[in-house]
Amino acid sequence: MRDSDKPKESKVEGFKKHSNHLRGTIAESLELDTTHFEEADVQLLKFHGSYQQDDRDLRRDLKAEGKEKAYSFMIRAAIPGGILTADQYLALDELADDFAGGALRVTTRQGIQFHGILKGNLKKHIAAMNKRLVTTLSACGDVQRNVMACPAPLKDPAHQTIRKLAVDIAKELQPSSGAYHEIWLDGEQHLSTQDEEPFYGDQYLPRKFKTGITHAGDNSIDVYSYDCGLIAILDGTKILGYNVVVGGGMGMTHKKADTFARIASPLGFIEPDCVLETVRTVAAIFRDHGNREDRRHARLKYLIEAWGMDRFREEFKSRVAFELSDWKPIDVPAYHDYIGKNPQDDGKFFYGVFVENGRIRDTDDAKLKTALAEIVRNHHAGVVLTPNQNALLTDLDESAIGPIEDTLRKHNVAYTDTLSNARRLSMACPALPTCGLAITEAERVMPSFIDRIETELARLDLQDEPITIRMTGCPNGCARPYTADIAFVGRAADAYHVFVGGDRSGTRLADLYAADVSADDVVDVLRPLLASWSKHRKSGQGLGDFYQQQAGRKTARQTVTGAEEPTKDLVQLEVRL
Repeated sequence: MRDSDKPKESKVEGFKKHSNHLRGTIAESLELDTTHFEEADVQLLKFHGSYQQDDRDLRRDLKAEGKEKAYSFMIRAAIPGGILTADQYLALDELADDFAGGALRVTTRQGIQFHGILKGNLKKHIAAMNKRLVTTLSACGDVQRNVMACPAPLKDPAHQTIRKLAVDIAKELQPSSGAYHEIWLDGEQHLSTQDEEPFYGDQYLPRKFKTGITHAGDNSIDVYSYDCGLIAILDGTKILGYNVVVGGGMGMTHKKADTFARIASPLGFIEPDCVLETVRTVAAIFRDHGNREDRRHARLKYLIEAWGMDRFREEFKSRVAFELSDWKPIDVPAYHDYIGKNPQDDGKFFYGVFVENGRIRDTDDAKLKTALAEIVRNHHAGVVLTPNQNALLTDLDESAIGPIEDTLRKHNVAYTDTLSNARRLSMACPALPTCGLAITEAERVMPSFIDRIETELARLDLQDEPITIRMTGCPNGCARPYTADIAFVGRAADAYHVFVGGDRSGTRLADLYAADVSADDVVDVLRPLLASWSKHRKSGQGLGDFYQQQAGRKTARQTVTGAEEPTKDLVQLEVRL
C-alpha cells in the first residue's frame, strides 16, 4: 500500500510515534520556569499518570484580564485491586497535605487521584509516591489502565488468587520504556531501540484498555463495562476457570449516534493458567486492528461492533496456544458495597467506610480525612479502595469495630446506620472545576441531588429500597452511569440527560428517559416513575427491572445509542406513569 493510500492517523498517534517511547520533551519542560506543558507533552504525560488541567471556575475572568489559565495537574495512582498497606495509605494522606490542598479522591477504578498539583511539584510528588511503592505509570494513557479486582479482602484461595492476578496482569502489560524512571525517579538514561516496547511498539494502543477480574457471585467491579473482563467460576474456594467477556465501555459523545456505551460480550471459558495470555491477546488484537484515525471510535468495543463476535473469537483462537471453551452459564451476579462490619473469614474483620463521591477531605461538617488516617494509624489497618469510591479497612480485630465507629462519630462521618440506600449507592465523577471534558457539574452538586431524591423516596415509602444513582459531567461515563437505575449525564450548563433502567448487577444498559432536563427539574421528571414503582412493584423488584417491565421489554441488556430524544415508547411510558 502506498503511503498516500494509508488511513490518516490522529494527531495523538503522531505524538506517540515520535515521543521516543514516552519521553518527548517532558524532562526538559520540567526544568523550565513555566506553569504548563505544550500539547505533545500533555498527551504523553497521561502515560506517566498525570493530566494537565486548569481551574475552570477562574478561566473566564483570567481570560478577560489577559492572563493565562490557572494551570495545575491531576496525578493518579495505579493500584491494582485497590490494595494499600497502612503505611502506603498514610503516605498518600501526607502527600495530599503537602501538594494537593489536603484532599485525596478515590476513583471509580480503585485508584487514588490528587488534584491541584503545581508543575513545580510534579516530580517531587510522583517520586514520593514511588518511594512507598505506589506508581503512577499507566494509570492513564493508551495502555492497560489500573486493573480492577473484587474488593472483598477475604483470605480464601479464590479471593487471594483474584487479587494476585490483578497485580500480575498490571505487570504483564505495563510499558517497558525506561522513560518513567528517567524522568521522575532520576534513573539511568536508557537508549531507545525498536525492542524497548516489545508489546506496545512505538504507538502503544489506539486508546485506553481496561481489565477487571472477579468471581461469578460478585459484580462489585461492573465487570461487563470493561474491554476485558474475567469472571472466576468457583467450586467452593477453588477456581475452575474463567468466563471471559470483551468489548465493554461506557464512553459516548452527544449528537454522535455512532458512539455508544456497550456491555461486554461473552468470549468463552478459559482454564485457570490462561489468564495472562488471554488479556495480553485481547489487548494485542486491539493494538493491531483498533481505529487509529478517530479517537472517538478508538476503543475495542467499536472494533467488535464492526467485526462481530464470531470474527473476533476466531482471531483470538488463532493467536492463543490453548483451547477456548464454551461460556459457562452463570447466575446474574450480586452487587456488594461492603459498607460496615464484615467477617474476613480468618477470624479478623474488615469495615467499609462510605466516601461520598470518593472525596477524602476534612470540611466544617465532617472530618473524614482525619478520621480515616486516625483509624489506619491506630489499628494499623490495611486499605482496599472499592469501585464504588469507598474504603475498606482490613485485618481488624472484632474489638476494633466499636472504637472505629466511635472515631467516625467523633468526626461526624456518616457510617452504616446513618446512610440511606440512595446515598450509599451513589457515585459521581469530579467534573468541574478541574476536568477539561466536563460540560456541567457532577461531584459538587450530587449531594444536593441525593438530598432531594431522598426526600421523594421517603415520601413514597421507598427509603429502604436499594437504588443506584450516578452522575457524570459529560457523556464519557467515568462513573459508569449507563448501568445504573438512574443516571444524570451532563448535557449543557446545569442540564442533564436522565437515563433509567440499568441494574445493580451491571448486566444491562439504561435508556434515555428524558433529555435536556434542568438541574432544578430532575426530581419532577422522575416523580411519576418513582410513584409508579412504589405502587406497582413486585416484592424485591428494583427500579431498573420495574422500568423495563413497564416498558414491555425483557430485562436483557439494552443499547445506549446517544439519541438526542427519548424513543417513542419511552415517551408513551412517561404518559402512562
